[in-house]
Amino acid sequence: MSVIPKTSRDQAESLFSKSRTQSMSLNRIMSERDAVSQAREAKTARLRELRLEKEAEAAALAAPASKRASKA
Repeated sequence: MSVIPKTSRDQAESLFSKSRTQSMSLNRIMSERDAVSQAREAKTARLRELRLEKEAEAAALAAPASKRASKA
C-alpha cells in the first residue's frame, strides 16, 4: 500500500471541515453555557422573592407583638 499525498484542494477542504466542526462545537458550548446561566439567574430571582416574602411575613408578625409589649 502506498500513501497518496493529498492535493491542496483536499487539504483545504479538510482544514475547512475541521474549522467548521470546531465552530459548531464552540457555538453549542456557548449555547449550553447561556442556558445554564439563565436557569441560575431565574432560580436566584425566585429564591430572592421567596426570601423577601418570608422576611416581610416575619416583620409583619413581629410588629404587632412589639406594639403589645410596649403598651403593657
